[in-house]
Amino acid sequence: MNETPDATTTTATTATAAPSTAPSTASSSRGPLRLAVIVGSTRKGRFAPVPAAWFAARAREHGGFEVDIVDLAEERLPDTLVDDERSIPEPVARLAPRLAAADAFVVVTPEYNHSFPAPLKTAIDWFYTEWQAKPVGFVSYGGVSGGLRSVEHLRGVFNEVYAIPTRDTVCFPNYQDAFGTDGQLLTPDRPNDAAKVMLDRLAWLGHALRNHRADHPFAS
Repeated sequence: MNETPDATTTTATTATAAPSTAPSTASSSRGPLRLAVIVGSTRKGRFAPVPAAWFAARAREHGGFEVDIVDLAEERLPDTLVDDERSIPEPVARLAPRLAAADAFVVVTPEYNHSFPAPLKTAIDWFYTEWQAKPVGFVSYGGVSGGLRSVEHLRGVFNEVYAIPTRDTVCFPNYQDAFGTDGQLLTPDRPNDAAKVMLDRLAWLGHALRNHRADHPFAS
């Protein structure tokens, strides 16, 4: 397997509900939104940290977000889920408060064999209330499709856990040609513009949903 897809279509996957592991600790209804940027690839030699770092820099420049980078390769979540909340593994319990505190998410994902990486699905399934009533944006990369098939699968998964996927995304077709060896974009104007549009959408949705959650806690 590699990170460059072919050009056929795919069908959607579905999510499996996971147990709640932490209460909501969302930030105050005033002030910057807490944005968790999730690095969705864990495989050796992955490219994901490069676009993740680029997007995190754009989010910090935007001025409306406090950025927390959640690298799944570092979190090392177990592959096997449990039904008993009393036996939640330590890596899951450690990550839960960071996700619960987030007001919005951006998932950075490659496209492997027409979909997103298995560890990313496992990470979504370990949590439930942490995702609810919060916006999710996507930064994808791949071959000719730019990872957009991964994004379309992820939309359905996040809908199932009551998250709110944004319409606007950032994608990098033929990603090897987009970034220099220093991790910077060779032609940054269009990606930077796309990132700003998505961040503006996340800010609008994030504030609206954070305020509404404060007045009306989400009932799953």
